[in-house]
Amino acid sequence: MKLNCVVVDDSTIQRITIAKLVKEHPELNLVGDFSNATETRACLANKKVDLLFLDIEMPVQSGFDLLDGLKNRPQIIFVSSKSDYALRAFDYAALDYLQKPVTKDRFNKAIQKALDIRRIAKDGPEEEGEFIFVKSNLKNFKVYIDKIKWVEAFGDYIKIITEDESHLVLSTMKSFEAELPANKFLRVHKSYIINIEKVERFNSKAAEIGAAKIPLSRNKKEDLAIALGKDQ
Repeated sequence: MKLNCVVVDDSTIQRITIAKLVKEHPELNLVGDFSNATETRACLANKKVDLLFLDIEMPVQSGFDLLDGLKNRPQIIFVSSKSDYALRAFDYAALDYLQKPVTKDRFNKAIQKALDIRRIAKDGPEEEGEFIFVKSNLKNFKVYIDKIKWVEAFGDYIKIITEDESHLVLSTMKSFEAELPANKFLRVHKSYIINIEKVERFNSKAAEIGAAKIPLSRNKKEDLAIALGKDQ
């Protein structure tokens, strides 16, 4: 799964430069780019962000001010034209400190650190995350929310497809949808609910999750684009 990234810099040129490097990297996904702390904070409150490329000197609120107001911080890579802030930056457990102008080679080295951390976390003990219990074949199963890829209507049942397995559960789509976090899942069709974070690409007719193509109802493309933070 790609790392979801946000770029924050009040300089349009610098912001475009970093955003371009993010878009070109096969392991990264650009969620958004912003020129100030206020817009960034709003994005972080509504989107799953793994990695934040953060300028320090910005008008009204600095990069440090932004971080001071966050309860849950993503991994941080500071990007600054000055080296003066490097020591303070690491008080915020920064992953790296890139000095402008940022070269592609130096950028990739910083990204490798983020990828290594993700790999170590993935190889370690499974973290306890949000989960629900479902009953399938007369047995109760614990299903982790983040592992659900999509849910499909199946007659009087629903079929829950996860990263590891699938479960056929006696339930309606409406009642099961109510159990899922609205900021992570979207009903894109009368017969399908998808995990927004699992979508790799989409068009006006379907969303792709791995090799599966999930049909989109009319007008759902716009809802999905908004949920993913993509331009129409």
